[in-house]
Amino acid sequence: MYFAKEVLSQSGEFKKKWEDEVRRVVSKVPDQKERWSTVSDLEINRLYTPEDIKDMDFERDIGYPGQFPYLRGNQATGYRGRYWTFRMFSGMGSAEDTNKRWHMLLREGQTGLSTAFDFPTLMGYDSDSPKARGECGKCGVAIDTLEDFLMLVDGIPLDQVTTSMTINPPASIIWAMYIAAAEIKGIPLSKIGGTIQNDMLKEFIAQKTFMCPPEPSVKIVSDTVEFGTKYVPKWNTISISGYHIREAGSTAVQELAFTLRDGMEYVEDAINRKGLNVDEFAPRLSFFFNAHIDFFEEICKMRAARRIWAKVMRDRYKARDPRSWWMRFHTQTAGCSLTAQQPYNNVVRTAIEALAAVLGGTQSLHTNSLDEVLCLPSDQAVQIALRTQQIIAEETGVASTVDPLAGSYFIEALTNKMEEGAWDYIQKIDEMGGMVAAIEKGFPQLEIADAAYKFQRQIDANEKIMIGINKYVSGEDTPIPLLEIDDKVESEQIERLSAVRRKRDNKAVKKSLEDIKNACKKGENVMPYCIDAAKNLATVQEVCDIYREVYGEYRDPGLY
Repeated sequence: MYFAKEVLSQSGEFKKKWEDEVRRVVSKVPDQKERWSTVSDLEINRLYTPEDIKDMDFERDIGYPGQFPYLRGNQATGYRGRYWTFRMFSGMGSAEDTNKRWHMLLREGQTGLSTAFDFPTLMGYDSDSPKARGECGKCGVAIDTLEDFLMLVDGIPLDQVTTSMTINPPASIIWAMYIAAAEIKGIPLSKIGGTIQNDMLKEFIAQKTFMCPPEPSVKIVSDTVEFGTKYVPKWNTISISGYHIREAGSTAVQELAFTLRDGMEYVEDAINRKGLNVDEFAPRLSFFFNAHIDFFEEICKMRAARRIWAKVMRDRYKARDPRSWWMRFHTQTAGCSLTAQQPYNNVVRTAIEALAAVLGGTQSLHTNSLDEVLCLPSDQAVQIALRTQQIIAEETGVASTVDPLAGSYFIEALTNKMEEGAWDYIQKIDEMGGMVAAIEKGFPQLEIADAAYKFQRQIDANEKIMIGINKYVSGEDTPIPLLEIDDKVESEQIERLSAVRRKRDNKAVKKSLEDIKNACKKGENVMPYCIDAAKNLATVQEVCDIYREVYGEYRDPGLY
């Protein structure tokens, strides 16, 4: 028990006196709001006391940093040993444009790279595809072949800087290009580090950039896990992502539950399909969470996530390496909390969300720019976002001690409540036969749709407040400079792609694509063949068309 019986008894006596005072005060203000709740609508008590956490056991439920159940963080010294990785999401126009932004951010103090790809690349189409017209470079960088990728990483020390790539259906071929680029630079695969998002389950649930049906999509993910385990030991081959689940309108508990259950599905597939020992690959699994605007709810979500994952890995999957019990995660501030109205308010929102991520113990952080609701971030806006992290790290003192909020009645009670809610969801999904089965039934999709609808109703009714949207509304527009991608990026990209097709050895390309097709049909690991295809200058779409041909294309059932 966390508290002695005498403390609980004394607390109970004090609480009765306090309740009498509350009734007296409230009687004078009869129109006080009766129900208070988080952004996710978890009810919040007026006050938290030792009685709210009386059943907790310190060793079992809280512990010390660097020790099971890792509630207080993976590292024994927290941020005293090293700050989280400052990683700004960057991708714009051509590979050359994005390379320039990368170098600018590294000069300004960014410590890790992160890449956004344009829609054609995200969906596995080349820039000259009829389906890609008008989208080239608009929401991220356009990558068609290894030549684009070599331009993207020009001057970047791949053995010294980790790179995160937000790519899902074409993740295998994009990662193959990164590997090929490292080999061309003479860097051993054992020296490169980074992350491919590569989380297809959340695509079916939330973000909706998909290509093939769930089962073969998970198979390709397991191929990357197996290849990384054997040959690229510093690479995180999945970033199991709750971020997009939250952006789609989920509650914090749903984000927590669905993300962790996705992770469990990948663990089970790697064990059952590939025959891997859990301790071979689990230490390189990573996660990606959303830091929303409800400060304490987000801190508690991240703390609960570590504790749940530690229990799952040790007890459910029998992992023996403590590194397999660690939940390592990146965090991004909430894009869905930003507003086009009064956009400079977004600087404040982002700072609060970033602070929550740090107090929640994130290992890596991206701070959104104030203009991201309107356009790709400008140089000035992205510098402010980076400075936000640097000020939190260097000036506020929050990195001085590990998990400073531990032991708070409110924090621990809310952490417990979120964990209980997540376990309820996990149990329901288990009973359905796992996450793939749950997705096919539409369960997580419908739960998120219901949560999003409920939140919008609360905004419309002024039960939840967004400054500038339903309170303190100003009729004046605030002009801010917008970054626009010139249409010539598309024509230049198509010309570059045509030149590559003319000069490459098309017989070699054809053979490498046939090799990928055969690997798909035989159930072999596609990664070695994808790397050969990348080196032969096969395009993203040429590889993805093989996947579409062999596995078929997925069509969203459109559940609401």
